[in-house]
Amino acid sequence: MQIARKSLKIIHSVAACGMIGGLGCYLVLLIVGVPETPAAYADLRTSIRIISNFVILPSFALVAASGLLSMVVHEPFLSKGWVWLKAMTGILLFEGVLGLIGSKASVAEKKAAEIANGTAPLSDLESLVAFEWATLGIVMAISVVNVILGVWRPRRISPDFSWEKDATAESASAKASVPAD
Repeated sequence: MQIARKSLKIIHSVAACGMIGGLGCYLVLLIVGVPETPAAYADLRTSIRIISNFVILPSFALVAASGLLSMVVHEPFLSKGWVWLKAMTGILLFEGVLGLIGSKASVAEKKAAEIANGTAPLSDLESLVAFEWATLGIVMAISVVNVILGVWRPRRISPDFSWEKDATAESASAKASVPAD
């Protein structure tokens, strides 16, 4: 069991590095990749889609799967507040990654190709890119917060498992009410 826990921790950490690295590449391409022609911009968008599909998405899948499996393999994680906080923010990451990659990166790539071909105006891309920047910033921030939580592991974040407290209280009262022989 110890080997499984350590393996999952390594996979989770390396995948998180890959995801943040992929998001960093995405960000750098958006910042630095100021193309001079519509065709060059279409090529830039293709590069972003490739990074999204082959680095960010697989890394996120590994992060999510290894994180959830860690909770199963290492039962004490189930009572740690920071683990549940990471799980909840993982849902936000799921939405953000799929929104960023699944729709915005691919749609922006197609729109850039249409602009390069002269079949669409440049203004069509502006709203897509604005939303893309916002989503990228949120996903990057949540990813960094998750890494910080995994390293710091704050003790003051505690989930309220009232059902556990109720069950413990009920079993204690049931034992107390049983008559002695």
